[in-house]
Amino acid sequence: MKAMSTPLLVEKKAKLMLKGLVLALVLFFPHQDATAGQAPVDLGSAESFVLLAKSGITTTGVTAITGNIGVSPIDSTAITGFGLILDSSGKFSTSSLVTGNIYAADYADPTPVNLTTTIGDMAIAYTDAAGRTLPDFTELGAGDISGKNLAPGLYKWGTGLLIDLTGVTLTGGANDVWIFQIAGNLTVNNGAIVTLAGGAQAKNIFWQVAGGTGVAIGTTVQFKGIILAEKGITFNTGATLTGSALAQTNITLIANTLTLDANTLTLQPWHKFPWPMFVPAITGRKI
Repeated sequence: MKAMSTPLLVEKKAKLMLKGLVLALVLFFPHQDATAGQAPVDLGSAESFVLLAKSGITTTGVTAITGNIGVSPIDSTAITGFGLILDSSGKFSTSSLVTGNIYAADYADPTPVNLTTTIGDMAIAYTDAAGRTLPDFTELGAGDISGKNLAPGLYKWGTGLLIDLTGVTLTGGANDVWIFQIAGNLTVNNGAIVTLAGGAQAKNIFWQVAGGTGVAIGTTVQFKGIILAEKGITFNTGATLTGSALAQTNITLIANTLTLDANTLTLQPWHKFPWPMFVPAITGRKI
């Protein structure tokens, strides 16, 4: 057998060393791209609010809310239809319509400062959701996802987004994340249902809406997820929400049932929550 020449032997060794280096780099610095899955959007202290708005929250009809609600920088006069009862501490109000506390910028310290932080956290969360890059899907359905079954990932539209009566299904595991970047308005037609399958959780679904009107949820809609709206959010008669509605203007309710996703509350460190919460579905007590 002919012996390998010295130059060929050196070349072979160099190739082996290069392959070893590449393998080491892959193991220690794994490539990150959109297919690796999105991290959840961090809501900070806004996480304990089912409703949070800058310019007001209004309700008519028989509404039932589980979770905290709050407004800032507008004061408590912008929270209407709830029959607010100011606590003796002056720090929050209660209502027969709300299982939780109600906060406004004109309440006693430390509520104004805490609300400033929480509204800031809402803005940071919106910017985070809007700024995610490398979308898995762009312009899916030309802005109409009605009847579709959507995998986890980052979705982006340069238009508004429609969900009609046929609804939409989100299928994935308990830790999977959906982020919907919507440049226009979000319109959910009457009777639509957002169905979660395979263990998907409302706390991991983020609807970032940049439209000039905002979000319109039709009558009897069953909606899931965290709505981050640059403008307003309207829930029409009988619509329900599992998740949160966080608006940089106002929120309008008409006989709705809105429930904070209880799974969110059991996993977060205490320092994120300057707010007491009441979560009867889990603890039956304030936490």
